[in-house]
Amino acid sequence: MYRPLLTFMVGWQCCTTRVLTFDEFLDIPPCTTGKHSTVNDAPNSKPAQSPDVTQGQNASPKPVSVTNTAPTSFPIPRIPRALQPEPSTTATPAPESDSDDSLLAIPPGKVCKRHGCNAVSPSEDSSGSREAKECIYHPGQALFHEGSKGWTCCKRRVLEFDEFLKIEGCKRKNRHLFIGRHKTTELEEALFVVRHDFYQTTTTVIASYYLKKIDKGRAKVEFTSPTTVTLDLPTAENKRYRAEIPLFGKIDPVKSTYKIMSTKLELSLTKAEGLGWPVLRSDENRGSDIIQVGQAGIA
Repeated sequence: MYRPLLTFMVGWQCCTTRVLTFDEFLDIPPCTTGKHSTVNDAPNSKPAQSPDVTQGQNASPKPVSVTNTAPTSFPIPRIPRALQPEPSTTATPAPESDSDDSLLAIPPGKVCKRHGCNAVSPSEDSSGSREAKECIYHPGQALFHEGSKGWTCCKRRVLEFDEFLKIEGCKRKNRHLFIGRHKTTELEEALFVVRHDFYQTTTTVIASYYLKKIDKGRAKVEFTSPTTVTLDLPTAENKRYRAEIPLFGKIDPVKSTYKIMSTKLELSLTKAEGLGWPVLRSDENRGSDIIQVGQAGIA
């Protein structure tokens, strides 16, 4: 029996928020307000001593007495070593693409995205002086284990978190990474059919188009005519639904509204005529039942 995975939660002693990754840990908002200070006046729950774990103590080890014993009559079992991965014979991977796009301007005040660098872009960096700044960073991930702190890319370990933040990077590059590259948009998946349903009152038809994660900033819903609604619904999952809905009855485009939710688009269509709709679209087969809420209008 064994445990295949061990997970550690990190956080601050002053609040209850706990996260799994170091990047999420740095994004935890502070819980206390006060004046700025150049002195660390926070209460220490441990002594201020912060030794370097890798350096060890200078005290000489105590001698250990060895007693000569007769060899045992049975062989001592040998613990097998972990198999080391063989060197890969495949082609070398493509060079790193984590560099700023030369066609994009770097705004002032941006912090380098590489771990352990914390350099801030001055205003003159946006004019093109990108090669002049050397970036010293950690290519690995933060490692917290049994009180010691460090990075997976280098061997130094410390005990205090302030000392951990001061560990100098172990790799260098000719430029910082402030904005990265512009992400190339993948081909969108076109959706031709989206599940929908509707119900109605004497004055309104409420229709729902079920599509998750609709991008509200790019979505377009237009009541183009009393009998037509045009939809353009891109999603965060790189999908897009475009359609021109031929309505069964006439609506008032000015009074009609819509609402985008996390799982669907809801249309509130104000009827121009007080008639019941057997279907939502004029190109659908008419059913025998009409779903209506409220009292029917008097003819």
